Amino acid sequence: MRVAIIGAGVVGLATAHALLDRGHEVVLIEPGAKQGRPTDGNAGWIAHTDIMPLASPKAWRNLPRWLMDPLGPLTIRPGYLPHLAPWLARFLLASSPSRIKSSIGAIRSINAESLPAWKSLLSSLALNGHLRENGILSVWRHQGDFNRSQDIIERQRSFGIEAEALSPAALAELEPALRNVEAAVLYPDACHVSDPAVLAADLLRLALERGAVPVAAHASRIELQNRDVRVHTDGGGPAVTADQVVVSAGIWSRALAAQLGDRIPLDTERGYNATYAKGTFGIGRPIMFEGEGFVTTPLNTGDRVGGAVEFAGLEAAPNHSRTDAMVQRLTRFLPHLQSQPAAKRWMGFRPSIPDSLPVIGPAGRDRRVIYAFGHGHYGLTQAAITAQMVASMLEGRSGPVDGSPFSARRF
Repeated sequence: MRVAIIGAGVVGLATAHALLDRGHEVVLIEPGAKQGRPTDGNAGWIAHTDIMPLASPKAWRNLPRWLMDPLGPLTIRPGYLPHLAPWLARFLLASSPSRIKSSIGAIRSINAESLPAWKSLLSSLALNGHLRENGILSVWRHQGDFNRSQDIIERQRSFGIEAEALSPAALAELEPALRNVEAAVLYPDACHVSDPAVLAADLLRLALERGAVPVAAHASRIELQNRDVRVHTDGGGPAVTADQVVVSAGIWSRALAAQLGDRIPLDTERGYNATYAKGTFGIGRPIMFEGEGFVTTPLNTGDRVGGAVEFAGLEAAPNHSRTDAMVQRLTRFLPHLQSQPAAKRWMGFRPSIPDSLPVIGPAGRDRRVIYAFGHGHYGLTQAAITAQMVASMLEGRSGPVDGSPFSARRF
C-alpha cells in the first residue's frame, strides 16, 4: 500500500520504519522547523516503568500547592481557562477510582511492550548506540512524601517492575552531587536515549534512505475518495494521494480529526526545559524529582532539566520565568548549579488527553485513516510500539497490544 504519514515526529518516524519493514510505500508530510515539536526537546526518557495517569492521587495531592504558585509545576493562564474547561471536566471524570484503574491497565499494557519494541527498531537500523540503560532514579525531598507514595511503588512491583529503595549511603554513592534528598528509589530497567532530536534525525535520514518520500508542507485537509484518500497541504502543491493515511501530528492532529467527525479532547501541556553543557549537573542517570514537577537527564548533547505543565494553548508566547523558577528549584538539590552560566531554554507542546492514553486506531468516519497521537509525556516511550500497532491496524491484523483502550470511540 501507499501510506501517507502526517507528522514526522518520533511517532511518525517510527511508524514509517514499521511500514517500510512490511514493504509499504511511505510518504512523510511534515513542514519542518515546527516550533515546539516535543520530539526536538523532550527529556529523552523511555519511561516504560511508569504506570500512573496524570489524573491520579499523586497529582491531586500536589495540585492545590502547584496551582497557588504561578511559576510552579502546573499552571493555567487565566485567559485560557474557558477554552480548557471541557478538557478539565474530562480530566475530573478520569480521576474516579474505576477510571484510574482502567487507565493504569491500559498504560501498563502499552508501556510493557515499549522497550522491547524500541530495542527491536534500533537494532534493525543499527542505532543501538542511542540507548542508555543506566536506570532512572526517583527522589523525594521529604521522607513523609515518600511514605505516601508506597501504594504506587507497590503497584509497580505487582506488575513485575523492579523498584529498589536506596539507603542514604547507597544514594550518596550512586549520585554524590545530590543534596537535600531524604528518600530515593532506583528503577534499574528504565532507560533514556542519547538525545531525542539526534535520534529523530537519524530515524528520518534512514527512512529517506529506505525510500520514504518527504513532502515539506503542512497538511490542512484529508479528503476521502472512493478509491483513495487525499491529503491537501498549505504549500499549494498537488494533494498527496494514498491508500491509507496515518495522522501523527501531535497537538496539530486535533483539527484533522475534527474534519473526520472525531471530537478528540486534545490539548497541549506546554512543557519547559533548560539545557546546560554536558556534565554540568554531575549526575549519571535521569532523575525524577517527585512532587517538584521536573526531571533531569544527562544527554550526550548536554544536561537537561525539564518539566512543568502550563495550559495556555498554541498561540501564547513562552513564559521562561517558569524555566528560571524550575532551575531555581533544582538548585536545592544541585547547589553548585547556582554558579553555572545561563542555559539554552526551550518550550514545547505536549499533546495531552485527559485520561493520559494516546489515541491509536481508525477514524470514526473511515478506517483508511489511522490516528496515532496524544501520547502526552510518553511520546518517545511509546513511539516504537505505537508504530507496530498502527502497522498491524493498517493491514487489518491483530497487533502486539489490544488497541481498544486507545480508540477514538472512547470519547
